[in-house]
Amino acid sequence: MPTATGLPAPGGTSPDKERRGGLDRVLSFIERAGNALPNPIVLFAGLFVLLAVLSTVLALIGLSVTVPGTDDTKDIGGLLTGEGLRWLLENLIPNFATFPPIGAVLVLMMVVGLAEKTGLLETAMRASLARVPRAVLPYAVAVIASQAHMMSDVGAIVLPPLAALVFKSAGRHPVAGLIGGFACVTAGYAAGFTIGSLDALYVGITQQAASVLPAAEGLHIHVLINYFFTAASSVVLGLLGGFLISRVLEPRLPAYQAAESGETPREDLTLTPVQRKGLGYTCAVVGLYLAAVLALWLPPGAPLRGEGGAFVPSPVLSGVVPVLFGAFLIAGLTYGFTVRKLTGTEDVVTAMTDSVKNMSGYIVMMFFAAQVIALFTWSNLGVLLAVKAAALFNAIGVTGFWAIIAFVLLASCLNLVILSGSALWSLVGPVFIPAFMLMGMSPALSQAAFRIGDSATGAITPMNPYLLLILAMVREYEPEARLGTLISRLAIFVVPFLVVWLAILGIFYGLDLPLGPGARIGVK
Repeated sequence: MPTATGLPAPGGTSPDKERRGGLDRVLSFIERAGNALPNPIVLFAGLFVLLAVLSTVLALIGLSVTVPGTDDTKDIGGLLTGEGLRWLLENLIPNFATFPPIGAVLVLMMVVGLAEKTGLLETAMRASLARVPRAVLPYAVAVIASQAHMMSDVGAIVLPPLAALVFKSAGRHPVAGLIGGFACVTAGYAAGFTIGSLDALYVGITQQAASVLPAAEGLHIHVLINYFFTAASSVVLGLLGGFLISRVLEPRLPAYQAAESGETPREDLTLTPVQRKGLGYTCAVVGLYLAAVLALWLPPGAPLRGEGGAFVPSPVLSGVVPVLFGAFLIAGLTYGFTVRKLTGTEDVVTAMTDSVKNMSGYIVMMFFAAQVIALFTWSNLGVLLAVKAAALFNAIGVTGFWAIIAFVLLASCLNLVILSGSALWSLVGPVFIPAFMLMGMSPALSQAAFRIGDSATGAITPMNPYLLLILAMVREYEPEARLGTLISRLAIFVVPFLVVWLAILGIFYGLDLPLGPGARIGVK
C-alpha cells in the first residue's frame, strides 16, 4: 500500500514503478550503495587499518612530498614502524580527547537539551511560526542555514534539530527540516552575509600564498575580499535550498507516523499566558547577556577584541561555543524556572545528564573517526594526496573560467577526505593562487572558487563527524534509517548547489564584478 507520499510501503510495490524518474533511480542506487557500507564504527576501523598498511608501504620505499611554496619536504610516516607505533601509543587518547567535534557537540548538547526539555525551544518555534506561512518555512530555514558559518561548526549542531522542530510544529515532515537544515548549513557553509573566523582563516592563507609573486604588492587582500560574492550567494542558495527541501526532499520521504496516527497535521501555535511570560523573561535575560558580550567586544579597546584591537579574528569568534553555551544555559534556566518545568538544581542536572546519555553511540563512533583523521594527518598522506592532485591539474594547462571550474571540482573531491577547510586551503592554495595569478586572475577569485569546493560536498562524506550526529537525530523519527538513506537524501543538494554557485561566480567573472571591497576578478 502506498504511503501518503506516493512511495511504496515497506515490502510493497508502487503501481507506477516503471514511471519513476531518473532522479529517483539515482537516489535509490545511492541509498542501496550507502546501505551496503558496514556500520560506521566498522567503516572507520577498516579505513584505519588500510591507512596503516598504505602508510607503511610508502614509508618503506622512502616516499616524500614537498609542500608547494616552501622548501619543506615531508616524509611519509608508516604506522607499522617503530616510530609509528610510538606515535600511536602516545597519541591514541589525545587523538580522541582533543578531537574538536567532541567538545563542541557534548558541551552544546547539554544546554540545548536543557532548553528542549524545559519546553523553551518548542515555545520559541511556536511563537515564530505564528506569523510565518507554512509554505515559507523551507526557504526561511535554508536562508538562515546559509549564514551559519559565523558560528563555525556549531551551526551543524544547533540548526538542524531546531529546523525539525519548526517543521513538526507546522505540520510538515520533521526529517525534511532536519536533513534540509544540515544540507544547507554544510553545502552552503562558506556563503553568507556574516563574517566569522572562517573568513579570517581563508584570507590569512591567501595572503601568504599570494606573497610569493611580485604582483601581490599592489593587491589589497583583506577579510572582506569575497563579501559581495558570499552575500549574493547566500540569498540565491537560500532560495534554492528552500526549493529543494520543499519540492524534492520532502515529497520523497516516507509518511511521518505522527501524521498517520490521527493527529492534527498542524498544531495549535497559541501560547498560554505562562508560556508568554516565560518567553518574555527569557528574551530579556538573553538580550542582556548578548548585550554584555557585545559591549566587551565591539568598542575600540574592548577586552574581547583580537590581537592589536582586531574585530576579526577575536576571542568572541574563536570562543563562540562557550558564548552559545552561556546563552542556552541562561535561556533554559530562565524559562524552566518561570514555567515551573524546573523546581530545583536536581531537575537541571537531570535534564543535562539525560541529554548527554543519548550521545553514547556517537561518542564511540567519534573515537574511531578521530584515530583515522589523526593518522591521515600524521602520516602526511593528506599532503601527498593534495599535492599530487594539484600537480596533475596544473599539468592540464586549462585557462580562464574552465580552470576555475576544474579547480572547484578538484576541491570538491578533496573535500571528501580532507574535511578541514583551513588544512585543505593551506595545501592547495600555495599551488593554485600563484598559478591563477600568472594567468591574470586575482587571489580573491581563487579564494571564492575554493569556498564552493570546500562546501558543496561536505554533507555527503562519511569523514564528516556531524553526519553521524544527524543520522542519530534522524533515527529518532525513522529508527530504521541507515547511513546510505541519509547520504542519498543529502545528495539531492550537492549538484544543484555546485552548479548554481558556479553560475553565480561565472556572472561575477563574466561581468568583471568586484568580489568584495577593492577585490577585482583580475590581478590588475
